[in-house]
Amino acid sequence: MKNYRLAIGKREIVWGKQLDVRPTAGQTVVTKQPNERYDWNLPSGVYRAQDIVRELDALLEAVLVQLGGAADAEALLANLEANLAITGRESDLPLGEMAQHNRAGEELSRQAQLIGEGLVRWARVFNSQKRAAEAFGNSTLRSLSFRSHCDNHLWTHKVSSLLMGPAGGPGVMQLFNEYLHQIILLRDALLPFDNWEEVPIEVEESHGKGLRFVERSRSEFLAKLLGKKMTHKTIVQYAQSVLSPELDRVGYGFQYRLGTVLPGSLGAELASAPRYLLRWHPVLLVPDGTADGDPSLVAFDYEFPDYYAAPRSRVAGGDSVNALTEVPLPVTSDIREAQLVPVGQSNRVVVQYRLQINGDVYVVDLGQAFRGHRFMYRPAAASDSTSPFQVRVHHPSHILGLEGLVTDEEDTHLIPTAGNPLLEWALLGKLYPENVVVLEGADKEKMAAARNAGKGFGTKFLIV
Repeated sequence: MKNYRLAIGKREIVWGKQLDVRPTAGQTVVTKQPNERYDWNLPSGVYRAQDIVRELDALLEAVLVQLGGAADAEALLANLEANLAITGRESDLPLGEMAQHNRAGEELSRQAQLIGEGLVRWARVFNSQKRAAEAFGNSTLRSLSFRSHCDNHLWTHKVSSLLMGPAGGPGVMQLFNEYLHQIILLRDALLPFDNWEEVPIEVEESHGKGLRFVERSRSEFLAKLLGKKMTHKTIVQYAQSVLSPELDRVGYGFQYRLGTVLPGSLGAELASAPRYLLRWHPVLLVPDGTADGDPSLVAFDYEFPDYYAAPRSRVAGGDSVNALTEVPLPVTSDIREAQLVPVGQSNRVVVQYRLQINGDVYVVDLGQAFRGHRFMYRPAAASDSTSPFQVRVHHPSHILGLEGLVTDEEDTHLIPTAGNPLLEWALLGKLYPENVVVLEGADKEKMAAARNAGKGFGTKFLIV
């Protein structure tokens, strides 16, 4: 079994059984009906976003063929672009016009814009290739016709005149509606995923036309997003409804037949990593699975669902120094690898993050590390104060060796990591996630900024 190795700079997190996931779907299904018309659907199989956009182009080509001499591909594609934009009259998801003052909303707004722009680029490329006309012929595309219920996607004035004019009509309107709707469903299905271009989606013809199987969960998800009630659990639940609707238990991540989905911060720089988006990995963390029915279906739970109730230890000792004049020396460490190890029974799988330091193995809960990252603080504006700024310095192994989650009743505590991300992740899973600040260095300016960072009162921990 080949382990999956996730690189973090020059270091790695090793886990599970690596998968080789490739798209398996065939060409668009165009079926002749008794009335001599043709119906359309995506064939069952595994797709990535680009594959779905390619197959959906058959609908747009059919619209152009049926419009005949009045066809205007650029106008139709511009309408798609306007629908996928996050601002404007035709925007289907006007996040850019709604102030999202929470981090989850901000990340999802940026994601919607990024994905929409990517899908439009692909749509233009595939439409220029005319693959459907070559595969099916214009006569078949001219006879493509099916009922597409109105989905309230607005048309530009130019497209409205085109589709409702002499060359248009109900049939071509419904084809264009279905094209818009399917790509909008695709954009929204991919919103949770930082690496959205890589995510494999399994489509079943029997579950509805194309991606319409995600409509219900999408409506519920967008209602919470637009209502500014987004949580990490909501995002995970929605991602499961797209990739693994059979899995009803919700944790902080999950495994399904085609891989593992975890918060997108794992493997990224802590300072810039997303706190709410997810990332798909081509690996089975639990190779033999645990769930009844499909052995690949697993939800990952926190060791302590309510971290307020987790056992705690007070940090002790540590040298007290003035952080502005006695910058602590970094910890020298050759730690190159961490491991993820699943433990637990079929209805509850906890993932341990294991790290070896000088021959000793330290274990934290991976879910708690993700919590720690979501709740962490970054430096505030630098303070002009030159008065002493006292911190107590601790070696990482001292913190990691304590029981439960680590906290204290007073003081500012500094834990140097020499910039080792594996150590940083372990500490995020060990420190009580209340007033933890992550710094990218211990020079005078950064330490001055740390003085005012955090919630402004109480015990503070600095990971440097």
